[in-house]
Amino acid sequence: MHPSTKDYVNLHFLVFLWGFTAILGKLISIPAVEMVFYRTLLSALGMGALMLFRKETFGVSKTDLLKLLLTGIVVGAHWLTFFAAVKISNPSTALVGFATCSLWAALLEPAVKGQKVQFIEVLLGVVVVIGLYIIFSFNFEYPLGLFLGILSGITVAIFGVINSLMVRRINSTAITFYEMTGACLSLVVFMMFMPGEAQLSPSALDWVWLSILALVCTVYAYAIAIELMKRLSVFFIQLSLNLEPVYGIILALLIFGESEVMGWSFYVGTVIILAAVMLYPLLKSRSVR
Repeated sequence: MHPSTKDYVNLHFLVFLWGFTAILGKLISIPAVEMVFYRTLLSALGMGALMLFRKETFGVSKTDLLKLLLTGIVVGAHWLTFFAAVKISNPSTALVGFATCSLWAALLEPAVKGQKVQFIEVLLGVVVVIGLYIIFSFNFEYPLGLFLGILSGITVAIFGVINSLMVRRINSTAITFYEMTGACLSLVVFMMFMPGEAQLSPSALDWVWLSILALVCTVYAYAIAIELMKRLSVFFIQLSLNLEPVYGIILALLIFGESEVMGWSFYVGTVIILAAVMLYPLLKSRSVR
């Protein structure tokens, strides 16, 4: 099926929601591990309730169930590295590192699907990285935060490619439910072996932010994103996600003020990223003629 204008609008609304998750990660007071645990727990419960309301089937084969639960571990690793980056640096750094996902997707998707690597996709992925480099080249204080952000970009590209294959035969809501369950279980195991006691007592305000993070930015957004993979390539979705730093940084600036102020390099890098996102459909259509 070919993508429609509505698909592109929905995708960019999801990008805006995911940009907002970095803000929520900063607002929530509990550590990253516990935050991701509650996010995945609430997301699994929310998606399960939605499936029951819609009378959708939970049935998948044992092989697919195992694959989905294991993919959930990758999802958990993505969120853990992302929110750890937010906590030890700031939302801007985490978002910019995460945006390298387009480059990883350009390399991973053809390898997994047995296709040739497209020069255009790799080139635009490199252009995005150049834009990210310019953004932080003159004001870079958080190397570990950026490294964790890049790891979050790699992991989101991995489970994005996996989901693009799974959605061909499994309902997107079932994929989300089982992956959230797998992510939650992996966080439980992780907390059992991590040093110190887990901080599992969020404040009342934390519960508000966690609910928004889980039900709006995860259950709703995740299910819609997987559905879009039926019509949009993983690379284009990942490339569009490079707008997430733009939305997220603007929101961070509005909410957190001067601590998120960026210099001229931010605006130059942003223009480069936007150009890569907007040029992709045009260049891709010409290359297949």
